[in-house]
Amino acid sequence: MPKIAFIGAGSFEFTRSLVRDIFTYPGLREATIALMDVNEERLGYSKQACERIVREGKYPGRVEATLDRATALKGADAVVTTILAHDVSVWRHDIEIPKKFGVDINVGDTRGPAGVFRALRTIPVMLDIIKDVERYCPEAIVLNYTNPMAMLCRAMQRAYPHLTIVGLCHSVQGTAEMLAWWINKPMSEITYLCAGINHQAWYLEFKWKRKDAYPLLREALRSRKIYQQEIVRNEMFLHLGYYVTESSGHNSEYNAWFRKRPDLIKKYCLPGTGWNPGEHAFILKEYLRRKHTWRKTIEDWLTDPKPLKLERGNEYAAGIINAYLGGEPVRFNGNVPNKGLITNLPSDACVEVPVFADRRGLNPVHVGALPPQLAALNQQNVAVEEMAVEASFSGDPRLVFYAICFDPLTSAVLSLAEIKKMVGKMLKVNAPHLPQFKRVDI
Repeated sequence: MPKIAFIGAGSFEFTRSLVRDIFTYPGLREATIALMDVNEERLGYSKQACERIVREGKYPGRVEATLDRATALKGADAVVTTILAHDVSVWRHDIEIPKKFGVDINVGDTRGPAGVFRALRTIPVMLDIIKDVERYCPEAIVLNYTNPMAMLCRAMQRAYPHLTIVGLCHSVQGTAEMLAWWINKPMSEITYLCAGINHQAWYLEFKWKRKDAYPLLREALRSRKIYQQEIVRNEMFLHLGYYVTESSGHNSEYNAWFRKRPDLIKKYCLPGTGWNPGEHAFILKEYLRRKHTWRKTIEDWLTDPKPLKLERGNEYAAGIINAYLGGEPVRFNGNVPNKGLITNLPSDACVEVPVFADRRGLNPVHVGALPPQLAALNQQNVAVEEMAVEASFSGDPRLVFYAICFDPLTSAVLSLAEIKKMVGKMLKVNAPHLPQFKRVDI
């Protein structure tokens, strides 16, 4: 019977959704789900949810829960990581300090000043997890859902190149479904080629019945209702020629065009458009809003008398695990080292490309060169990520400063001296959570 370990299983939504998907595969119905988290209360809730899924699905699988990571990992065939390394009381500073300097952040979990510091705090934790994977289940496939995706995967894949590690994000398939809906075509008739970096990958091809569907999309964007659902991404498409993954709020942070002035934020990051148009501190506000309600939300789900819907969702993880353990091969977009896959992005950087999973492991697809305008934006963000990862490995605070100097949004708003002052404050407040740095002065 396969064993699948969840590290960070207290992530209730992710854990129950992925476990639901796992049991839909005949080859995984007898799996042991080993849940691990450092928060006993959240772990208990996730265990109850998974047990309910097993019970209502009448699956022969079983669910275990432990606070001990080694226990969860021993003998695992697959490992799913969904951790949040620190509480909101720590990472809120990633958003609030830059705002005092004029850098307006929407989410801050991927790149930019907030993403860099989240990476610096999380990389040591992730490397500890992967060290235990190497010790207790070196043949397991590791599926990472934790952000900042690219920087964490780059660090893990650099430190443990002999292990099978891939980063997963739902923005590729989610965006493709959105575009299919906009052009009023069934997803079953849509094909695409998407490649770039996490949260900034590009639909190099988007086709309906094997014909270019971009003309249909341009026509659809004549509708103000559709245009306003994703203003930032739609503007990027209309000017750069290719559609980008992840929400407008996220993408407004990864370039210099939409958040550098209040009037631009007002114009392009309008409240009430799309699920995340770009409101300042969007995710921080969501976490603070749920602070006193999350228990009730979970308990309401656990006690809801209506039968669960156990149909498979659109996340990649279960299909990849099934393929790796001998089931049907599956294609997905994953975050892997750039071993000549995208020829005009840096070698070994973490890129998001099509990947085939089968019992041999991961088989990334060669994409070639991105169009130059797309590569230029990816290259700038990759440079930031590479310096941030190197900073974490070397413990050099100057590299943190250099990384944030070249962040597109930060450099559009602040001078070098202002960036240095901002980074200095962020290093100081984060010092207790940066064990890899012997000093934090720059």
